[in-house]
Amino acid sequence: MNESGSAIIIAQTKKWIRDVVVGCNFCPFAAKELKRGSIHYEVVPEVTTVKALESVLKLLHQLDNNDDIETSFLILPKSFPLFDEFLHLLHLAETLLAKENYEGIYQIASFHPDYLFAGSIATDPSNYTNRSPYPMMHFLREDSVRKAIDSYPDIDEVPDRNIAFTKEKGLQYMQQLLKNSY
Repeated sequence: MNESGSAIIIAQTKKWIRDVVVGCNFCPFAAKELKRGSIHYEVVPEVTTVKALESVLKLLHQLDNNDDIETSFLILPKSFPLFDEFLHLLHLAETLLAKENYEGIYQIASFHPDYLFAGSIATDPSNYTNRSPYPMMHFLREDSVRKAIDSYPDIDEVPDRNIAFTKEKGLQYMQQLLKNSY
């Protein structure tokens, strides 16, 4: 993929974060980092599992060496289209975090066009809290997450609030919102 293709995918991801993640207030901390420009975006097209894990490690080292990057997205636009394959990659990435002694330093949030919470059905609107234009892993600094959580009242209510929001809006609304967000 050329540079302009990556730029388009990054622009679409930023629009999705602004319109869906921030617009629906799914993450009460995202707007601040979006405004600050402290989010790094890495597009890695058409990769194998091994290459994706190499990209994860490279991204972790980049976070280690750059305090100006608060959080980072590894975007996999042409890889892992099946959610189960993506979940396997996510498991391997979390195992890599532990193996490389990054547990407690970074954590991974995951997003996918076909995200499906355990025990839910594909048409449950709540899945749209984690549905995105592309398969992607979001790397967050644990210290920052702790500080944000400590400063936010009723943080435990956020998931329930997000689920209630998606169910109130309904499946068609959430499908259209995602479609229009990139």
